[in-house]
Amino acid sequence: MGLKDMKPVKGQTALSEEEMEGLLISTITTQEELDEFEQLNIQKAVEWYLIGRKFKADKILTEDFIIGVHKRMLGDVWSWAGQFRNSEKTIGIAWHQVSVRLRQLLDDCKFWINNKTYSDEEITIRFKHEMVAIHLFPNGNGRHSRLMADIVMKHIFEKPKFTWGHKDLANKSKTRKDYIKALKKADNSDFIDLIDFAQS
Repeated sequence: MGLKDMKPVKGQTALSEEEMEGLLISTITTQEELDEFEQLNIQKAVEWYLIGRKFKADKILTEDFIIGVHKRMLGDVWSWAGQFRNSEKTIGIAWHQVSVRLRQLLDDCKFWINNKTYSDEEITIRFKHEMVAIHLFPNGNGRHSRLMADIVMKHIFEKPKFTWGHKDLANKSKTRKDYIKALKKADNSDFIDLIDFAQS
């Protein structure tokens, strides 16, 4: 069975055939190998953004920064890393509205921060949740939004990054089910469980 024949884990976005052709490592043939290469790439991005560097809010809350994070997370594995999606998915807004909605979200987030509209944790989780709801990229949106949340907590609010249940949320597990359940409650503007999960 080739990589293109595999089904995504429940809650992950399926890639189109064209997106699958963007795989940069021709030796990958199983989902396990893909997960491993992606995780190695993501770990490098985590170290880049969360260890030994300082970023200011006016840099973080920009389209360029958000795109750059995704590119650094998955750019060794996928040619489309750091590019907004150009196809419809089972979740997310219409692909041609992605850039506009992201700009609105960035403006909202700046407003929340400047006016202390919510707690630091709730601002961060609302920001993370809306990025997933928009679904900026062909794939990796959950992982990207969690890293962005950690960047916001560390660099804007100068607080510890979230722990996200101390598990790899890309794989099937009870922890992932709890995470998806909390995300669904957040879809109805109830962010308490998602905040609690992020800190668990």
